[in-house]
Amino acid sequence: MVRFALDTNVLVYADGVNLVPGETRKQQLALRFVERAPDGSIVIARQCLAEFHWVMVRRARLAPAAVASRLRPWIRDADLIDTDAAVFDAALILASDHQVPIFDAIILAAAVEARCDLLLSEDFHDGFAWRGVVVTNPFGPTPDKRLARLLAD
Repeated sequence: MVRFALDTNVLVYADGVNLVPGETRKQQLALRFVERAPDGSIVIARQCLAEFHWVMVRRARLAPAAVASRLRPWIRDADLIDTDAAVFDAALILASDHQVPIFDAIILAAAVEARCDLLLSEDFHDGFAWRGVVVTNPFGPTPDKRLARLLAD
């Protein structure tokens, strides 16, 4: 089974919130992914949940209690990865070696720690691979074939 790590943007789109006009396609793809992903295949860094909360409160202007309710299913159903010392140390290496912003580096390092195959993210170069995890843009023209099979009609 392929293990998928999700970044914050994927969570926001999967929640159905459209912060940018014209992004309906991204919402549809994110929702299709969540509906079709096998049980136990979704991994989320807790940092992404915190970022999701921030985006939903600040940008979508939702009440914190409402956002907490929206987070509960992710907390219940996904495999959550914390930013422990090993994840943070790996993120520092990634940020230094590849000039990746530290918050993105933490998400990718957490995906490595969780033994994910793919990180679904718009924030990296599509196809970037680090320590066995490949980053794919789920909304781009050519997502990784493992994701494309799942999203195919």
